[in-house]
Amino acid sequence: MQQELQSLPKGLAEDVARNLVMVANLIDEDPEQAYEYSRIALRLASRVAAVREAAGFAAYATQKYSEALGEFRAAKRMTGSVELWPVMADCERGMGRPEKALDMAGAPEVQKLDKPGQVEMRLVAAGARRDLGQIDAAIVTLQGPELASNSVQPWTARLRYAYADALLAAGREDESREWFAKVIESDKDGSTDASDRLAELDGVEFVDVLQDDAETPVAEAAPVSEPEVVFVAPVQEDQDEDEGVEEFYDEDDFELDDDDDGGDDGDGDEDRKG
Repeated sequence: MQQELQSLPKGLAEDVARNLVMVANLIDEDPEQAYEYSRIALRLASRVAAVREAAGFAAYATQKYSEALGEFRAAKRMTGSVELWPVMADCERGMGRPEKALDMAGAPEVQKLDKPGQVEMRLVAAGARRDLGQIDAAIVTLQGPELASNSVQPWTARLRYAYADALLAAGREDESREWFAKVIESDKDGSTDASDRLAELDGVEFVDVLQDDAETPVAEAAPVSEPEVVFVAPVQEDQDEDEGVEEFYDEDDFELDDDDDGGDDGDGDEDRKG
């Protein structure tokens, strides 16, 4: 890529390089933002093959398959390389043309691919077979020396995963379980969800404890009853005891104790001291 950018003026080359770096950094986590950076680079240097390729992958990541295919074709014309052939075929699948993808899988360009490229082409072809409902043909397409090999390559986990998934789609559950286990052995980076798929086949159900706790309703506190209000008559210090009693009580209804000792006076309420 650096060699291609050297054909540009220094300031322009630096601007294009910065945008391409942002595409590479964001394409997995934020493909839409990566796509925007790729469009900037494309406006600055559309005649650079690396820019067209980066724009193609950014469009592919955002499922703009027609646009991605156009960019990949442009890059292929500029470089003459067939390296992008498998992803171009997968764009055909994304556009709803699996038959075209299968035609590309049988084209002479496939023979020019390196081993990773040929495995990628096999994955695309198997996907196209599944698009057409040809599950058994997809299984056969994935079979080969690369699948049977015990050596672990960068593409081994993906190839085994596709095979296990195709077996499951065909109703061959026991074989599928075996191959998902092999995926786990080769997937050192955890790039697939093979562990979860195998657990599902074994009937293991995962429960999100934190989520359950968050959804558990909290018991509402019992309402606090209002305190009983007790009205206490004011004590008038200037009046003697008999006059105070006569003002607040009717002697016909109540018989008062002669002594005011704070005990029970017969009306059911305790005397309160002022």
